[in-house]
Amino acid sequence: MNYLLHISVMLGIYGMLALSANLLIGFGGLLTMAQAAFYGLGAYAYALLSLKLGLPFFVTLPAAIALGALVGWLFGHAALRFRNEAFVLATIGFQMIVYVTLYNWTDLTRGPYGISGIPRPSFFGIGIESVPAYFLFTLVLFAVVLGFMHLVCRSPFALSLKALRDDEAAAQTLAICPKGQYIRAMVFSAAVAAVPGVCFASYITYIDPTSFTLTESIFIACILLVGGSGNLKGPMAGVAFMIILPELLRFVGLPDAVAANLREIIYGVLLIVLIYIKPKGLAGAYAIK
Repeated sequence: MNYLLHISVMLGIYGMLALSANLLIGFGGLLTMAQAAFYGLGAYAYALLSLKLGLPFFVTLPAAIALGALVGWLFGHAALRFRNEAFVLATIGFQMIVYVTLYNWTDLTRGPYGISGIPRPSFFGIGIESVPAYFLFTLVLFAVVLGFMHLVCRSPFALSLKALRDDEAAAQTLAICPKGQYIRAMVFSAAVAAVPGVCFASYITYIDPTSFTLTESIFIACILLVGGSGNLKGPMAGVAFMIILPELLRFVGLPDAVAANLREIIYGVLLIVLIYIKPKGLAGAYAIK
């Protein structure tokens, strides 16, 4: 039972990450490879504020979100001077800067040794310690993030992002400012990505830089590629496919000597077939370019 609840917690964490990336990739048409950086900033902000300052969850969560939003705003002003491939390269550069900083700033982050003993959230003196309790906690956070993204995606702001995505020059004739709208999208996306970072750090109770690499950012982008983007159904379909399918393949009766490699091959073939059959993803409204 705890195994299924653990998978459900990870579904919630990656669901929030996919929703945060969807605002940039699906609605704005900006392919980002830096989502794991904001994810990691949220995790480290929670861990350091909780352990070094002893701050409660009611303070550390908003602080992590504020840090993500601030860094997203600063990064947006630099990266959004570029478009297309240049923007992707800028996000890769930022992702690498954050990773190298977390890895080498040993006085603060303990570098490759990581931070252990991260406290679980507690409310009114009651700690969330068991896996079932943490599943309910993650479910609440996911519901809040989903509700927020639902409001954002139904707002005029989301419509302006879609207009910029489809034809930036035409959108400008409607008095839509590309840089201003994209920076707002970057801020929202980074702030939301910090939430699953807090969730992950407090659930695992140990973090190190290897959880927030470029590979993780690529995986988040792949979730949207497989599930679809530009709406709220696509990210959810992508998370279910990318998280549950590898777990199901564990129960396929493959020879132990080659099981791991065969699972990767099967997984890769299924991804290729899926993308070929449904270029917009399982439930997406926009084909990532």
